[in-house]
Amino acid sequence: MNKSLSHIDESGNAVMVDVSGKSISERSATAMGKVLFPSDVFEKLSADDFLGKKGSIIQTAVIAGIQAVKKTAELIPLCHHINLTKINIDIRPEEDTLKINCTVKCNGKTGVEMEALTGVSVAALTIYDMCKAVSHDIKISEIQLEQKTGGENDFSR
Repeated sequence: MNKSLSHIDESGNAVMVDVSGKSISERSATAMGKVLFPSDVFEKLSADDFLGKKGSIIQTAVIAGIQAVKKTAELIPLCHHINLTKINIDIRPEEDTLKINCTVKCNGKTGVEMEALTGVSVAALTIYDMCKAVSHDIKISEIQLEQKTGGENDFSR
């Protein structure tokens, strides 16, 4: 592997990548993550259609994830501000789990992987926040990039 860290210069200093010479292209990224619950907690939440005292757990997490995607450059110091064209967050119940998928698109000079990962992360944290009164034995796991297109290299897990 002959790759180097793009956010570190020759002197070891943190730098924002210069994308001024890159071409604009359509870019997309999808990330996923899971929120795992104890079986009895998941059964209770599911029986209540994932509605808590604070409202819809799933819809609140979707909105939080969308907001987070739009604020990624404010949260991660070396990310570029990006004009986004699409954000989709999908949260679905599976066995004792809420599975989160976040797809982000743009037409730009840099990709949207960090935006997709941030959307999943904040949606998962929001689910935890809304459910922690019932149990602290909730785990957030498997946050990862699933695919990205556009730019120099496509990726698919």
